[in-house]
Amino acid sequence: MLMLMCVCVRLQLFYSFFKSLVGKDVVVELKNDLSICGTLHSVDQYLNIKLTDISVTDPEKYPHMLSVKNCFIRGSVVRYVQLPADEVDTQLLQDAARKEAMQQKQ
Repeated sequence: MLMLMCVCVRLQLFYSFFKSLVGKDVVVELKNDLSICGTLHSVDQYLNIKLTDISVTDPEKYPHMLSVKNCFIRGSVVRYVQLPADEVDTQLLQDAARKEAMQQKQ
């Protein structure tokens, strides 16, 4: 039960963080090596992501994606999300990580 609670707390932390980035440009790298650049439109509690105004970083490899303007990405297929450095509050993330670590010790 404790492990499940820790996973839920981590997901909630990431969910809250991504919600603060709505409207910002991000790059989402999928597990199949496709990288999609776009504006973060929304994110849900499962870390599913909706992007608008998308483009792919390698259009020669994925020409069928050139006509796509918006997309929904299932959270389980995301490998990385690259964020704008100036939009990330590292102090807030460090504080949240410390708080989570303290809760796990109890």
